[in-house]
Amino acid sequence: MNALHEPIASHGAPPPDHDVLLSIRHLRKRFGGLKVTDDVSLDLRAGIVTTLVGPNGAGKTTLFNQITGHLQPDAGEILWQGRSLLGKKHFQIARLGLARSFQDLRLFSQMTVLENVLTVMEPVSWLWQPGGRSGRSEREDRVRTILERTGLADKAETRAVDLAYAERKFLSMARIMAADAKIWLLDEPASGLDRSSYERFLELLRSEVQKGLTVCIIEHNLDIVIGISDRIAFLDQGRLLADGLPADVLNDPHLAAIYFGDQAS
Repeated sequence: MNALHEPIASHGAPPPDHDVLLSIRHLRKRFGGLKVTDDVSLDLRAGIVTTLVGPNGAGKTTLFNQITGHLQPDAGEILWQGRSLLGKKHFQIARLGLARSFQDLRLFSQMTVLENVLTVMEPVSWLWQPGGRSGRSEREDRVRTILERTGLADKAETRAVDLAYAERKFLSMARIMAADAKIWLLDEPASGLDRSSYERFLELLRSEVQKGLTVCIIEHNLDIVIGISDRIAFLDQGRLLADGLPADVLNDPHLAAIYFGDQAS
């Protein structure tokens, strides 16, 4: 793992025309006496990659859970394109254009790869909707294009349970791609990948971002953090300690000490 204080290439500040898609304001959440989100305010801007970093237990996944409606905050506001997400169910939030991955992948293990991706399109594939039956071929063509891009084309008829670990990770990505969302929230999507697999993951993510996709990613692999981030938000004990350019955040000795456990965190 590269040290946080090593010099890296700055991606530069996002230009002012990068609109805020998701705005988090003064978000708070407690589990008993533990503050898991402590007055967090953060903007996710269109067309860039924002990476959440910090030590284990910093509150990164908890923040995702609140954004996606899997956990309701105690206080604060979450605005999606100016509309409040508070009180909405997770499936309602997903339909607004937010796609989210989980560390445990949540695949349908007994379904084929093709079926797993098709299920994401379920709301537009019911037979009683216009084009429901006749549109199946078109949907399958789109899925096969996604499988080509994720390296799973030859696994279309393989059950998810029979895939190798890296292939299951890419199937999770394929499902997110099929959702046609405006923003991806990715929780350690490259964890456990070998070098060639995570390089392929980076290429895939860069390609989508170049098309205008907005990404917020939780990641511990600093090679990936350095290689993909436009902005970095540093969390510790539920608090947002820094939000800025990669070079500024990663070269901060105080944050490096927290990240590597050189001081109490």
